Amino acid sequence: MPPSVPSTPPAQTPAETPRKIWTVGTLAYTTTGLVILFCWLLWGDFAWSMKDRAVPPIVQFLLKKFGASDMLAGLLCVSLPAVIGLVLGPIISYKSDRHRGRWGRRIPFLLIPTPIAVLAIAGLAFSPAIGTHLDQFLGPRSWGLNPCILFSLGLFWMLFEFATIIANSIYGALINDVVPQPVLGRFYGLFRALSLLAGIIFNYWIFGKAETAYVWICLGIGALYGVGFTIMCLKVKEGQYPAPPPVAARQALPGFFQNAKIYFRECFGNSYYWWFFGATAVAGLATGPVNLFSIFFATSVDMSLAMYSKCLALTYCISLGLAYPLGWLADKVHPLRIGIAVLALYALVTLWGGLYARDARTFAIALVAHGVIAGIWVTATASLGQRLLPKAEFAQFASAGGIVSSLAWMLLAPVSGFLLDHLHHDYRYTFFFGLGLTLLGLLGCLVLHGKFMALGGPQHYVAPEGRGPGNPYP
Repeated sequence: MPPSVPSTPPAQTPAETPRKIWTVGTLAYTTTGLVILFCWLLWGDFAWSMKDRAVPPIVQFLLKKFGASDMLAGLLCVSLPAVIGLVLGPIISYKSDRHRGRWGRRIPFLLIPTPIAVLAIAGLAFSPAIGTHLDQFLGPRSWGLNPCILFSLGLFWMLFEFATIIANSIYGALINDVVPQPVLGRFYGLFRALSLLAGIIFNYWIFGKAETAYVWICLGIGALYGVGFTIMCLKVKEGQYPAPPPVAARQALPGFFQNAKIYFRECFGNSYYWWFFGATAVAGLATGPVNLFSIFFATSVDMSLAMYSKCLALTYCISLGLAYPLGWLADKVHPLRIGIAVLALYALVTLWGGLYARDARTFAIALVAHGVIAGIWVTATASLGQRLLPKAEFAQFASAGGIVSSLAWMLLAPVSGFLLDHLHHDYRYTFFFGLGLTLLGLLGCLVLHGKFMALGGPQHYVAPEGRGPGNPYP
């Protein structure tokens, strides 16, 4: 006779309550484990963000201080990184996707460039002193004091971008490998919030002192980044990955050329990805003209560096409050749909800025509006690549998008600088440049959305096969 069943089941003890498990690949997290993962990744992001928020504007300030033209500033700050990214990004990403080691396939590519970046930041800090000594050493053969200083700045900036681009090519791929997809939007919302907090700290309390204390600021940022990012790399653990495609099965060409052929066939073999790369590149480019020349715009309308930094801090405060809700919305709706709405709004902001930003007050309004809307785009679409690109080869597909973006940036920066040099440095045109790019990006995203819906939409989407016809392995 079976045992009797009690009419009221006993209450579960807390230990018996089922725990939610979050999975990605071979990794599994409890909610507590997911929180710990977020903490380490966000700590690394804070160190990264302080570096990214601090170093480029200080370099822009130093370039202007020592007589760099708008075109030279565009070449150094945008075109040079784009060229480095064009060469290094695909190589590093391809190698990382296929690397297997006890440290994982991402961590080694993040850890090794870190001390190089720290050394470069220190070199940027001392570039005026280095340039002065170089000028004295060359004597009558010297190009002049300012050109010697600009040479030193350019050299260490190149080294800085070399290290940054290597890590940047892999950082998003690490997140793709260790963060479960259902919470990617919320993670990037927190990610963005930390970045904004770094921006608030730097612009409100630090950047205003850059004119006299840039050496100490750079050294402090370098130390924070070196320690913080290294700790993150040592604490975050990767899972196990399937073996990469066997080399022996695809030896039609030797070495580099065979890998390059496979890379381009996989990434550009499906026209759907052309639309993804093009639309996201142009949309991401839209904020570039204003961002690149905003310090120069501020100087042209007699806005103080302190006031400029306060405007940025206000922008970051507003964006900080929006960061997590936007991440949640991206998880619930879809980052592509939110991005389309944001581009339409940014078109209105750039139109207003181009027409009405004529003095310090109106430029402040346009700068804050531009920064908030640009920040919404960054936050809302941060997980777009993870949603639409093939997961197993995410790094190389993301780097293919980087190739398209790099080519676009290589043209945008010097062309914008050249035009501004011949438009009497009327920086209102940067808003009009941004407006044109926004409209092109909006059109591309609308086409991409139509293709995305044809592939199943938010509920049933599967990333299409990227490999072109005739690929020798499955």
